[in-house]
Amino acid sequence: MDFQLAPDDISSIRFGVSPGHELTHAIRVLQRPGDQPLQWGWLRSVRDRVPQEPFELMAVIIGVEGYFPDFLTATPGWDMTPADEAERLAAVRPELLRADLTKMLARSTGARNAAIARMIEHPLRARAMISEAWGELWRALIAPVWPQLDRLLRADIAVRARRIATEGIAVMAAGLHESVTWQGEAVRVRMRKHSELVDCRGSGLVLVPSVMGGTGCAVLTEPPAQPTLFYPAQGVTETWARDSAEASRSLGALISPARARILLTSHDPRTTSQVATDCGIAVSTASHHLTVLRESGLVASVRDGARVLHSRTPLGEAMVGAAV
Repeated sequence: MDFQLAPDDISSIRFGVSPGHELTHAIRVLQRPGDQPLQWGWLRSVRDRVPQEPFELMAVIIGVEGYFPDFLTATPGWDMTPADEAERLAAVRPELLRADLTKMLARSTGARNAAIARMIEHPLRARAMISEAWGELWRALIAPVWPQLDRLLRADIAVRARRIATEGIAVMAAGLHESVTWQGEAVRVRMRKHSELVDCRGSGLVLVPSVMGGTGCAVLTEPPAQPTLFYPAQGVTETWARDSAEASRSLGALISPARARILLTSHDPRTTSQVATDCGIAVSTASHHLTVLRESGLVASVRDGARVLHSRTPLGEAMVGAAV
């Protein structure tokens, strides 16, 4: 699988998040939990609250592996929120829904095949059913852990973006996954069952980290979706779904509670005064803790005009990723 880019498109490589991708793979994890040991902590927290009918509907159209309908994950963006994703899904064009479900029809048999065929015959009704099921499953399975999950995704993106700035885009791309390489003006992904040359010239490529998507890569290549590469986020452990308070206590035991709060909230650059306000401490205290974190290599401080902005370093991202 090659994503072919023109020289002018290199700057069009960008990052995004996909709530739909996370929920879709969460449904797959529930179908085959033995395949995803890093999700067992999350599974223990949700297995007693899975809404059965919505789960059965989505499992029919998603399956357990391989292709699933593109309309569930189309066009991830940096500012994509769960509400945005739900709104987009509720308005997906009937012809696009029918086309994607037809692909699933060819990949199914028996009762599942018949159920998908009925959806294809009545796409508007199917869209309403899928949208409602998506919402119920989101609220039960992902919404309670979305802050932790979103933090992992954005921490991963921050590390990759800094790697582009310090080591170049080729090094960053090659570090996404063992199956990804940078070949001249193309991002090459070694896929198990799929080979394709995707012309991204003029459109660029979206890179999307995933927590629930397992240890491999996935791609989105067919218009109208933006060419997209999903890759495993770094820092995912079996305990990633612990609540923020527990993560803060764990990190606080290592570096003090105040410094843990500062580090956990340093995904975006902030001034010393903003850090103090966000953490409920004096400016002088924030300055002291930031100095310790900076000297430990966990926070970087960069002057921006008259301001000094503080944010996590890649080492800080790795520590936060391990904690959450």
